[in-house]
Amino acid sequence: MSRMRSTVNRVLLALAGLVLVVVGGAVLATGLGASVPSWWPWDGRHDVLLSAADRHRWRDEGWWWPTVIAVLAVLVVLALWWFFAQLRRGRLTEVLVDSGDGEGAQLRGRALEGVLAEEAGELDGVARAQAMLTGRRTEPRARLRLLMEPHAAPLGTLNAVADGALAHARVSAGLDELPAEVRLKAVKHRAERVS
Repeated sequence: MSRMRSTVNRVLLALAGLVLVVVGGAVLATGLGASVPSWWPWDGRHDVLLSAADRHRWRDEGWWWPTVIAVLAVLVVLALWWFFAQLRRGRLTEVLVDSGDGEGAQLRGRALEGVLAEEAGELDGVARAQAMLTGRRTEPRARLRLLMEPHAAPLGTLNAVADGALAHARVSAGLDELPAEVRLKAVKHRAERVS
């Protein structure tokens, strides 16, 4: 999923960049007096983007300018959201393990996530477990999502995860600490009809 999102982001960024370069270059060329294709809407050095007639055409319509401003505001908010979403760190791909020889070793993040999820999923009352590592490769953080059976005791499960899966992962990776966020969710069973 994260690889697909990365590909989509790259394609969208490339398309947006290409459109901006082409349109910006054409407007700059027109402004400098270079010849532009006949289909280009602005063809002179003193041409404007919106003529006086275009600006006043919708003046009598009370809905036009508020709609234009609202659409532009939504586009700006979406662009900012997308920009800040790119800055968020996703999944941690590797963890730096202290091997004791001063060199260190790299442990695949997916491998550690798999072990965490498998060990947490084996606990009594846990129907399914998912794990994700975030943070930096020298200071990883774990996120666990546990789908709990109705008979499970949440406090006992949390203690078992902290003393079991998280402690084992921390020790095996040679980490001083492994901060974790554990989310518990109850399994929803369908009601069965009894005849």
